[in-house]
Amino acid sequence: MKRLFKWGAVVLLVAAAAMVVVYRAVNQAPSADLPQNERVYEILVEGGCLSCHSADPELPFYAKLPVAGKVVMKDVDSGYRAYDITKFMDAVKVDGEVNAVDLAKVEKVVLDDRMPMPKYYLVHWGSSLTSQKRDIVLDWIKAKRAALYADGLPEHRANEPVRPIDAYVEYDEAKAALGFQLFHDTRLSVDNTVSCATCHAIETAGVDNNRYSDGVGGQVGGVNAPTVYNAVYNFVQFWDGRAATLADQAAGPPLNPIEMASPSFDHIVAKLQADKQFAKAFTAVYPDGLTQANITDAIEHFERTLITPDSRFDKWLRGDDSAITAEELEGYELFKKYDCATCHAGKNLGGLSYELMGLRRHYFADRGLELTVEDNGRFKETQQERDRHRFKVPGLRNIEHTWPYYHDGTRETLDAAVRDMALYQSGVELTDEEVHKIEAFLLTLTGEYKGQLLTNSNSRDMIDGH
Repeated sequence: MKRLFKWGAVVLLVAAAAMVVVYRAVNQAPSADLPQNERVYEILVEGGCLSCHSADPELPFYAKLPVAGKVVMKDVDSGYRAYDITKFMDAVKVDGEVNAVDLAKVEKVVLDDRMPMPKYYLVHWGSSLTSQKRDIVLDWIKAKRAALYADGLPEHRANEPVRPIDAYVEYDEAKAALGFQLFHDTRLSVDNTVSCATCHAIETAGVDNNRYSDGVGGQVGGVNAPTVYNAVYNFVQFWDGRAATLADQAAGPPLNPIEMASPSFDHIVAKLQADKQFAKAFTAVYPDGLTQANITDAIEHFERTLITPDSRFDKWLRGDDSAITAEELEGYELFKKYDCATCHAGKNLGGLSYELMGLRRHYFADRGLELTVEDNGRFKETQQERDRHRFKVPGLRNIEHTWPYYHDGTRETLDAAVRDMALYQSGVELTDEEVHKIEAFLLTLTGEYKGQLLTNSNSRDMIDGH
């Protein structure tokens, strides 16, 4: 028996050694002779990213088996619901331009060693991320960030997923001056009572601090009005992304039957044309005169001026360690730890992707309110089921001044917004201390407009919900 036991132990050791040899053989990092992007692409393909995070997943053979297939499809549905990696992979393959959010998402998964899941790499031995593969991906992400942003951050801050606001955004001064007038002009509405500034006042941080905004005739909208400050950094406009540019966005409210209710832009042009002095000034800048395209272009140029650089956090990013406190820095680290920075990335800390509201828990079921058309989010435009309840991520700049929060305006305090966002999006129940620190960090994001710290004439003390 002893001899048998010894031989058994030897066999097990030999088998284990053989498995290690095989594992190392099949889990080699891509050749260093390949371009960096091709190495990353190969690592991500081998890691099975496209097996779950795409509309057309590359399913393994065992997906056809009854029991295993059920497990696989559950993972596929969950993965695709959370993140579609297809565009990112296409960009990596050709070494093209990548989205800051994609970089942040992939980076965080790699840093956390979260993917591929053990049940995947136990079957697909070559899929797990070795330390060498991990370094290849992270180095590539760092290089991509350096190429994406020309903000001259010091080396120890250059790879942060959050970036500082530009000191200047290009715009035409003459057009912006006209845009300022039009932004505040009630003649864009059918009854001359509502302007863009009615809901997006400059002195109230670009919002009206109402759950839903008032339109003509006392009508009330169905979605919370986002701030116009730093909207130039959004990849699309509106919660549902139906406008591709600021000019497209500016064309929407004047004809919206609830907001301004003008019957047409011809109607608006006729009213403005009757103002001979304004029409003359407008034609001096736009020789072809008052048209929808020129009106919305002017408003876009004005909105391009609405940036808020030089927040305390921006100063910290640029190397001033004294700009924020230790507590605020801890809040930023928690912000990254709990995946907030994987969606709220870039210069505006958001505005760069659509994300599902209620990724980890059923937000709308818990909300206890009847579903509305606006709750459909991006689905309104695409009619694709995956886009139901998916919204453009709001920017977090100046967030202390832009309550209430979420597309439905249901969170009145920053405290509640932070707690519930962590719960529904990350599946984390934050402690009171963690909430306080994250709030403290968020308050460092208030920037300057025209050299002065942005304020809100409706201001109130938001920290800790008081």
